[in-house]
Amino acid sequence: MGILPFMSWTRHLQVGEADVYSLTDGQFRLDGGAMFGSVPKVLWERVAPADDLNRIHLRINPLLIRLSGQNILVETGFWDQGGEKFEGMYALNRDETVFRGLSDLGLSPEDIHLVINTHLHFDHAGRNVTALGEPTFPNARYVVQKQELHDTLHTHERSRASYVPGYIDPIQSAGLFEVVDGEHELLPGLSVLPLPGHNLGQQGVVLRSGGGVLVYAADLLPTLAHTPYPYIMAYDLYPVTTLETRKRYFPQWFEERAVICTPHDPDTAFARLEEGKKGGFVGVALPGA
Repeated sequence: MGILPFMSWTRHLQVGEADVYSLTDGQFRLDGGAMFGSVPKVLWERVAPADDLNRIHLRINPLLIRLSGQNILVETGFWDQGGEKFEGMYALNRDETVFRGLSDLGLSPEDIHLVINTHLHFDHAGRNVTALGEPTFPNARYVVQKQELHDTLHTHERSRASYVPGYIDPIQSAGLFEVVDGEHELLPGLSVLPLPGHNLGQQGVVLRSGGGVLVYAADLLPTLAHTPYPYIMAYDLYPVTTLETRKRYFPQWFEERAVICTPHDPDTAFARLEEGKKGGFVGVALPGA
């Protein structure tokens, strides 16, 4: 599997019969301490340098999969209606957008058949709707876990800030959510897989085609810098569950030589897990990725 650059940030990978494109919806920053939880700054700053406000550099990395004549978009991008103060808080920089990436591939939002929402936080599903409150991808089904939709509609003090009804309610009102419960095959070779911990309803995406395996790990692995088992975000509502989920799947993905895609790595589109010198795993970029 070779990596081919496509336009600016977009990267292309062939996985069996599927074409996979890593897109971007821009850059942003979050507090480094929150991003690495109980890991001391003297350790995490070696792999994720912080700015003068203690924020680290992140990207929004949607994925486009072309399989069986279908255009599948994993994640829609960062909410674009938060206003100047909101965008300043996150140092949001739209150097590229998911729409530019699709256009570079000759696609419009109307050409998307399936949207997979790994979860419904504003930095992952914020582009679900337009500024007019209409579905951005009107011909698509939006796949979400039953647990995640329930939790979105029943928020609490720890979860409320991560969800914005404006990009959720219109999809529900239009009947475009395809609600699944647990592991589910969407197309031959393409499945969603529950990856709880960050929240209970998070799902990843697994593509198996022609002997190749690709995993979109969602916020179970936000960046490659988070690959060591203890490097778990303070944003995770259930950090011990995150640890258990990692210990269940990281060894499997390593054995399968799966290509790993993360939602927020600022530099790398495609990677693999390799054994760490002190146990566990490290994330290693594929050549050209």
